[in-house]
Amino acid sequence: MLVAVVLRLVPDLSGEFEIADDGKDVDREWVGMRLNEFDDHALEEAILLKEAEGATVIALALAGEGADRMLQSAIARGANRAVKISHDAEGVLSSRAAAPVIAAAVRQLGVELVLTGVQTPEDLFGQLAPYLGATLDWPHVSAVGGVQRAGDGIEVLQEYSGGISARLRLGLPAVIGVQTASQPPRYVSGSKLRQAMSEPIAVIKSDAMPAADTAEILALREPTRSSEAVMLEGDAETVADKLHGLLAERGLVKG
Repeated sequence: MLVAVVLRLVPDLSGEFEIADDGKDVDREWVGMRLNEFDDHALEEAILLKEAEGATVIALALAGEGADRMLQSAIARGANRAVKISHDAEGVLSSRAAAPVIAAAVRQLGVELVLTGVQTPEDLFGQLAPYLGATLDWPHVSAVGGVQRAGDGIEVLQEYSGGISARLRLGLPAVIGVQTASQPPRYVSGSKLRQAMSEPIAVIKSDAMPAADTAEILALREPTRSSEAVMLEGDAETVADKLHGLLAERGLVKG
């Protein structure tokens, strides 16, 4: 089974960042970039398929700054090959725009199964997996917490709210949006990463143009503080009186 894992670099919003001058994006010149958390889990799930079923894993990424290091890290983690997709698009591609570019590369590689993270900080609605499925005309399932081989197809565990999950069986080829891997992503040692840096990264040219975006970002801003919590201090009786007074002010209890 030939498995491709789509990896994406996203802004590291855990540190300091600024909004770009046009107000529609973060300033990417100074913000740090990191592997998308959910793509990290997708990579781990692919490597588990390799270990359990002998699958061949291709780490796949759009060409761009930082892509080589990300792909080398995937090799150090256990991916068999690293492939960078060359394209003519400028700037950051949305999931909708990137889908045909990635799909064309998937077809060139002869992949049977595509895994990618269920969402990113820039794609909270989780659009890449369904867009890829629609572009390739393959079945797709997202919010998946485990993937395993089942006969000629695969079996996935799809998670719902309230601790409920469903086990689904799909034929191949298919696209899966991974939410959590079956085990935590493994640690990459420095020695493995240095060894992986000598591994070649193949480059393929996508023959597809990015899709036109039908949605436009109008404005991006940092959260503003609208109010603060009120800390009620004192013994239990004092706190109870204060709480009763607050509720009475809002008409929730009788004064």
